[in-house]
Amino acid sequence: MDHNLDTLLELHGSEVTRADGYWWKIEVWRVAETPERPHGIRYNLTLHNKYNTRVFGLDNAHAIKLPKKYSGRRIEYDHQHKSASDKGSPYEFTDAATLLEDFFEGIDKTIEKIEGSREVHV
Repeated sequence: MDHNLDTLLELHGSEVTRADGYWWKIEVWRVAETPERPHGIRYNLTLHNKYNTRVFGLDNAHAIKLPKKYSGRRIEYDHQHKSASDKGSPYEFTDAATLLEDFFEGIDKTIEKIEGSREVHV
């Protein structure tokens, strides 16, 4: 049993704007367990820049199309978007606490990468 699931569910609707203009949002709902969502939740955790463009996210809102080398495998719903143009790559959901840790770590890495590339080009 995932005891951190209640904490994750309580964060539903959270939206925080940072001083640097980036903002993040957490949406999570209980759903029936299905092959696509075996953990019984639907989630969408996203980081946006000051122009409201999603620049990082973890979600299971839709299936992602896997490269041909993965043909024959099950359709992945748990996935991540590592940039504004990323269509999604598989994400291994283990539990609610790890999802939150991965999300906030992803926020830090994404902003560091974006801001670091800006400093190089200035």
